[in-house]
Amino acid sequence: MVELKTDTSIDAMHEAGRIVGRALTAVRAAADVGVSLLELDEVAREVLREAGATSPFLGYRPSFAPTPFPAVICASVNDAIVHGIPTRHRLRDGDLVSIDCGAELNGWAGDSAISFVVGTPRAADLRLIDTAERALNAGIEAAVVGNRIGDIAHAIGSVCRAAGYGIPDGFGGHGIGRRMHEDPPVPNEGRPGRGLPLRHGMVLAIEPMLTAGGKDDYHAAPDGWTLRTNDGSRAAHAEHTVAITEAGPRILTAR
Repeated sequence: MVELKTDTSIDAMHEAGRIVGRALTAVRAAADVGVSLLELDEVAREVLREAGATSPFLGYRPSFAPTPFPAVICASVNDAIVHGIPTRHRLRDGDLVSIDCGAELNGWAGDSAISFVVGTPRAADLRLIDTAERALNAGIEAAVVGNRIGDIAHAIGSVCRAAGYGIPDGFGGHGIGRRMHEDPPVPNEGRPGRGLPLRHGMVLAIEPMLTAGGKDDYHAAPDGWTLRTNDGSRAAHAEHTVAITEAGPRILTAR
């Protein structure tokens, strides 16, 4: 069931989203060669604490997970696509890092992700990240009243495929509101004009995930959470929480 949010509720979600944006900005600023993923997680925890917010990630355990998630960010490095658990791994020059973060404030959730390179970047990695951001922007531009979920999916998928990148099977965006994951699912590839009509008050987490090797397959790491490319190629992830309004898409997690 898809819940339509009131304008007041969307404003409240924007407050949660602003905290997510601050956390991601702080993590990006702290990320450097030699810094551990656990240290980045602590940076995000401090932002949430100062804002009086909690994490929808911490303790989250979907049906596929062997254990509750132990952190407030997902930190996925190089060939890790999503759901990376922060560890003592210290970042190396040239690492491609994707950080996913959420916040809950006054009963409402926000969710967003960024990808970046630590130290000296490879041109191929910058192109991958740029394409993820362009795919996200294309999906947001399609998130207008009168369109359908398939229009968002088609917009994202078209950008990714035109650049020659893979799109992990079965993973995409989702509705968001009182809970981090709500209906409807938002695929990263699909046919335009298909799926649920978009209406004022729907709030979606739109999140393209791209693999540089052009393949859509992946596997779960031994931790049961981290998803990695089968061919070892690098991956990027970009995400915003977006409200669909009569005035156009409203990004609630802007940084």
